[in-house]
Amino acid sequence: MMDAVILRFLLSTVVVSLLILAILATKKLFHSHMSKQTHYKIWLFLFMPLISFIFPWDFLRCGEMLQYLKSFLFMKSDTTLNHENLGKLDVSHSSNNDILHNFTISANKSTPDIFYLPFMAFWIIGIAIFIGVTIYANYKVQQIKKSAVTIKDEQINELLEKCKAVVGVKRKIILQESSLISSPITLGIMQPYIFLPTKTKVEFSLKDLKYVFLHELSHQKSKDIVTNYAMWLFQIIYWFNPLTWLALKRMRIDRELACDVAVLNLLDERGYIEYGYTIIQFADKKHNHAFGQFSSGIGGTKKQLKQRIQSIANYSGDSHVLKWKGKIIYTILGIVMLFLTSLSSAIASTDNVYHLKEKNVKYEDLSAYFNGYRGSFVLYDATEKQYQIFNRKLSEQRISPDSTYKIYSGLFALETNVISPNNNEQKWDGTIYPFKKWNENQTITTALGNSVNWYFQNLDNKVGKKQLQYYFHKIKYGNEDLSGGIDNYWLESSLKISPIEQVQLLSKLDNNAFGFNKANVRTIKKAIFIKGQKQKQLYGKTGTGTVNGKDINGWFIGFVKKDNNTYYFAINIQNNNGKANGAKAADIAKQILHEKHIF
Repeated sequence: MMDAVILRFLLSTVVVSLLILAILATKKLFHSHMSKQTHYKIWLFLFMPLISFIFPWDFLRCGEMLQYLKSFLFMKSDTTLNHENLGKLDVSHSSNNDILHNFTISANKSTPDIFYLPFMAFWIIGIAIFIGVTIYANYKVQQIKKSAVTIKDEQINELLEKCKAVVGVKRKIILQESSLISSPITLGIMQPYIFLPTKTKVEFSLKDLKYVFLHELSHQKSKDIVTNYAMWLFQIIYWFNPLTWLALKRMRIDRELACDVAVLNLLDERGYIEYGYTIIQFADKKHNHAFGQFSSGIGGTKKQLKQRIQSIANYSGDSHVLKWKGKIIYTILGIVMLFLTSLSSAIASTDNVYHLKEKNVKYEDLSAYFNGYRGSFVLYDATEKQYQIFNRKLSEQRISPDSTYKIYSGLFALETNVISPNNNEQKWDGTIYPFKKWNENQTITTALGNSVNWYFQNLDNKVGKKQLQYYFHKIKYGNEDLSGGIDNYWLESSLKISPIEQVQLLSKLDNNAFGFNKANVRTIKKAIFIKGQKQKQLYGKTGTGTVNGKDINGWFIGFVKKDNNTYYFAINIQNNNGKANGAKAADIAKQILHEKHIF
């Protein structure tokens, strides 16, 4: 859904802003304890969000860290009450076809998808403008390359080779001159170029050119051209964030200061002055704004050059202690940045996607059953311990459970003695609901069969949010998020679960892997029993997500006991035409189960 995409992007924006503020704070607090190169290098942490979607954060076990934080926040002693054995319930129950009724209430979203369209349009328009600027900048670069003439002066070429040896650059550098630039620049990732203004070799001595080459080659050695492209990509994505503009402006200044220091480290004190005078000669040159984001050069704005000259004048070399301080600060900041970025990535992935780690999985094509719907089907054969899955991506995607959650709402209420297997009736309070069967007293069986919202909302309120959160963590129900409000968190709101997780939970519930009271588990299983035929029994619960009057999300989850085996299944269908509901999901599931000779 659109809102999920927007929220993920906003989370990324918040992380970027925090990274920028952390870097600025570090630079201010430890300004005198870091070298100019360290001041520039810490800006490279800014690009962590750009690689957060391709880096294998699972290797760092970030998801487990997030789960640990959740357990810490909601940690409490196991307050599951010891119940007396209430006796074995009758397992030969009558058919409960009411459970397939499609009763649901529309969730009126305060922020429908159309709300986000202006935001998306605004962001995309900005990106389009920046892409246009990028195209224009590349056009200007191509113009420079077309107009450029290779410099054949032997003295100048020999000087370039000597400077390459001094700086430690082994790559081939093409040296050319162009009338379209006013100060020297370095361009090119695969094939590096140094471009000089046409009159440079006339207006400047070989000594001046030596300092120009040392500066441009230092940019090349530091891979600053690659960094320029990363900076521009970063600005395209986060162009609307004022902190981005501030950060990149400061980064460009620090880049030139760091490059100046790299050159000064190659010179004696007399060379400092000569290098400074060389830079001053470019103070009146027009800065190349049109393509400056893709190039590095010795020139710059007057304000930037003034700051650089002051830095050169005050330079006395970096002490051994200063270098070590910088390394320590850089390492600590890097760890903090890595944790912040990885945790935000884990939050996004953990909340939205569940990755199946089982190896015994068979993926199959059941698309013929899902005509007109996006959907997935998950079947688990308990005897063979094998999953059969249609649509891997959607089977791992977490979405609202809607009324399928009521299975666990009833179980949690039983576990906390809000209701009991023999006493679970709730009185109707007289409120008129749109479904006749809701307007009467309810038991756990009738409430599950008719998907009566008020019954389970009452149960949740009596159990309490704190205890509910404990149970959610105990059974690891989807993203365990109750922030949507105690009456609505499961209804197209904050709580989300994947079809695979639905199947896994049903298997654990059926086998009581969570250690709940056996009588309570039997009560829930009895309430979701649908019907039997010969040696087969079908259990299940539907769920429908209705938003702004349209059925957009349909569930049917359950299991079939056949002979000595159990098959657990979950089907989910989605579309925006108002026809994706639990009843339709149940119809499709029954067709698939029939074709597989399961039920």
